[in-house]
Amino acid sequence: MKRLPRLDALRPANFLLLLAFPFLVWLFLSSTDYSRSFAAIIGVERGSANQLPGFLLFATLFAGALAATLTGRQSLFLVSLAAGLTLTVTPLGQPFLAANLAESATSTLSRGLPIALTLANALLFALSRKYRVARRGLLALNGAGLAGLFLFAHLGFATGLAVAVRAGVTAYILASILALFWVGLMQLRLSRRSLPIFLALAVAALALSGSQFLQPHIPVALIGDASGTVGITVGTPAQVVDAIRHGSWPDAPETDPKIRTVLTAEEGIAQLQSGKLSGVVLPTPLAPPALILWQTEVLPDAQANLGITALVLGIALLLLTTCGWIYRRHPLSIAAEFLIDTLRGIPMLVIILYIGLPLAGVLKSSTNGFLDPPNLLRGITAMAIAYSAYMAEIFRAGINAVPTGQVEAARSLGLTRWQTARHVILPQAFRIVIPPMGNEFIAILKDTSLLSVLSIRDLTQRMREFQSATFLTFAPYNTVAIIYVFLTLIAASLVARVEHRFRNHQR
Repeated sequence: MKRLPRLDALRPANFLLLLAFPFLVWLFLSSTDYSRSFAAIIGVERGSANQLPGFLLFATLFAGALAATLTGRQSLFLVSLAAGLTLTVTPLGQPFLAANLAESATSTLSRGLPIALTLANALLFALSRKYRVARRGLLALNGAGLAGLFLFAHLGFATGLAVAVRAGVTAYILASILALFWVGLMQLRLSRRSLPIFLALAVAALALSGSQFLQPHIPVALIGDASGTVGITVGTPAQVVDAIRHGSWPDAPETDPKIRTVLTAEEGIAQLQSGKLSGVVLPTPLAPPALILWQTEVLPDAQANLGITALVLGIALLLLTTCGWIYRRHPLSIAAEFLIDTLRGIPMLVIILYIGLPLAGVLKSSTNGFLDPPNLLRGITAMAIAYSAYMAEIFRAGINAVPTGQVEAARSLGLTRWQTARHVILPQAFRIVIPPMGNEFIAILKDTSLLSVLSIRDLTQRMREFQSATFLTFAPYNTVAIIYVFLTLIAASLVARVEHRFRNHQR
C-alpha cells in the first residue's frame, strides 16, 4: 500500500503530536486557566504582540537566504526577498526594531536596515555562483543575523522561552568547545621536558607559598569584654574576624558576640569608653595593656591568600608530576581525566549552585566588584562546565573509533598531527558522535529548568511564579510540560535531520 506523500518523512512522535495539536490549540483557547498560564510561562509582555510579525519577517529574511545558499534553491531566496520587501514597504517590522534599538536610532534604521539587508542579500546571491567570497559573505551575513535574532534580540512576546532556549544553546556550544579542549589535553604525549617543567613549577609554587608564610605577622588584640557588641577596626585580617565572630579563641563566651565595623582604633576606643561597645579588636601597639583580653599574631589577608593559593597549586602540580612519572603520561592529560571524572560525579544542581553562588561571590569579592557576572551567565557557565565532561567522553570515543590505519596513512603522506586531526580524524569522529551529541543537546535543553534555583526567569521559574500567584495546580504544570515536549521533539527532529544528511554524505 502506498503511503501518503511526505508524511513518512516525519518522526512517529512528531506525527502523533501533529495529530494532537488541534486538541492542544482548542484547550489553550477555550480554557482561561491554560491560556493565562501559557502567556505567563512563555513570557508575553504587555503590548508585545505587534513585535511578532517583525520577528517572523526578519527570521524569514535570514533563514531563506541561508537555506538558499546551502541548498542552491532559488525559490527559497525568493521567499527571503519577499520578506525583505515586506519589511521595506510596510511598517510591520518597526515595533520589533523599536524594542531592540535605541530610541535615537530607531527612526533611522527602521527603514534603512531592511533595505540594506535586502539589497546586500540580492547582490551577494547574484555573485555567489561565480565568486566563492560572495557565497561566504552571504553565509556570514545571514548566519550572524539569524544567530543574533534568536540569541540576543529582545523577544517581548516570548521572553521566558527565549531565556530557556538561549541558555540551552549557548551552554551546549560552550560545553562542546570545552569538551574538545579536554580531549585535546588528554591526547597530549609525554616528552622528556614535560616532567622537569612541571616539577620546576611545583617547586616554584611551594617556594612562593613558603615566602608568603614567612612574612612578618600582624599583632592584633581584643580589649574590653566580648559579652556584648565587639567593634572590629578596618583592615583586621579575616582570620581574626572569623575567630571573634564564632568565638574560636581561648576563654571565649559560649554565645557568639555581635560585631560592628569601626574605621580607626581611636574611634573604637572612644566607643568602648562611652559604652557603645563592650570590646574592640585593634592592632596590639595601639591597645591599652590593662584592657587586653586576648592577643595573637596573624598574616595579612593578601599574604595569607597568596600563600594558601600557591600551596594548593604547588601540591597539585607535585601530584600531577608524580602521577605522570608513574603512569608515563603527560601531567595535563592526567589533570583533564581527573577533572572529567570529578565533574561526572557531582550532581548538576550542585554544580549550578556552587558556581552560581559561592564561586561567583569569591570572584566578585576578589576583584572588588569588577567581575560580577549576571545570574544567567553564571548558570550557563555552570551547565557548560558540567556537560563538557560528558561530551569529552563522547568525543574521545568517537576519535578512538577512527581506524588507526587511516591515521598511519595520513602520517605517511606527510600530514602533521594537526592536519591529520583536522582532515582525517575529526570529520569521521563527528559523524560517529552525532547521535549521542544530539542526546546531550536534548538533555541540556531540559536541564535549563534547573537554572530557576538562581532566580533566572526561565520557563520553570515563571511557572512557579504564576502558580504561587494564582494557586492553580494542573494548568501551569501541564503547560510547562507541553512546552518542554515541543522543544525536545523539535530538537530531536533537528538532530535526526543532521544525522540523516551526514549519513547520506558518507554513502
